[in-house]
Amino acid sequence: MLRGAVLGRPARPARAGVVSGRECSPPGLAVADAAGRRSWSRDIRWSGWAAGWHTPPVPSPRVDLLLRQLDIAWALFSHHVRDLDDATCLWEPDPHCWTVRPDERGRWLPDWQVPEPDPVPAQTIGWITWHLGYWWTTTLEHCFGAGAPERTDITWPGGAVETVAWLDDLHQRWRAELGRLTEEDLEATDRVEGLPWGRGLRLVDIAGWVTVELTKNVAEVGAVRHLCALRSARSTSPPG
Repeated sequence: MLRGAVLGRPARPARAGVVSGRECSPPGLAVADAAGRRSWSRDIRWSGWAAGWHTPPVPSPRVDLLLRQLDIAWALFSHHVRDLDDATCLWEPDPHCWTVRPDERGRWLPDWQVPEPDPVPAQTIGWITWHLGYWWTTTLEHCFGAGAPERTDITWPGGAVETVAWLDDLHQRWRAELGRLTEEDLEATDRVEGLPWGRGLRLVDIAGWVTVELTKNVAEVGAVRHLCALRSARSTSPPG
């Protein structure tokens, strides 16, 4: 079902441009994302041609692949956080569990220990979504911004609705930046040098890692949510 929603939706017709007085419609211009919206990143790359360039820019096939993979992972995220509530975010699947907690200033901070304990504690959805937002904020700001805030300054928003909105904003910003990249940009190493996990890697390596890490975190959210629902159903079922 999810796969069809992402891969099976037909592309919308491309908008016509004008080149030397002639209408044109670049092949392959319009693609739809997981929500059926036009992929504006590709429109941007073709906008120069529609404005009158003699040679259309060549879209990056690796960027297109990265965007499609990201869309699939994000469709799964959207599925697992549909109707997510605060109580489910803070439900603890095990007594030995990491979560997020408000401090005396009202900031929601995660449990954290370096090095990690062995075994690693279970995590609440609140903790998992904080961690997702932490590494994505750090990666986005190092690769495309002026540098990321400290880990201790990246807090959980405090509720399910606010958390989904926070992560959706990170997703949209990351996707927009990916859509502007060229093949040369993908090979760059200078943008990732400041990342704690980016030394010696290319931007294309980090872009691929983001989707893999996102998929892992989304699967964790789904697993905890399913377990929460199962435990809740059992506790409310009549005996016998």
